[in-house]
Amino acid sequence: MSPMPIKAKGFKNSKAATYLSIGSTAFGAISVAKQARMARKDNDTLRLVDAVVSAAAIVTGLALLYRELKKLGDDDVLLG
Repeated sequence: MSPMPIKAKGFKNSKAATYLSIGSTAFGAISVAKQARMARKDNDTLRLVDAVVSAAAIVTGLALLYRELKKLGDDDVLLG
């Protein structure tokens, strides 16, 4: 029998998890920026529209994560 994986209770709704999600989401912005740059270089309107929609999703996701951090009562100076 293999050992059962240990789950961190409450990690999903923790500040650390939220910061990790923010980092992951922001990292995805790099890929979208590359996609937009290549689309403009190739004059590919459809790929450019896809990049813009993806960027909007990233911005929305970051805003939701920021709101979650505020709910968690983070004392971080950057959040005000």
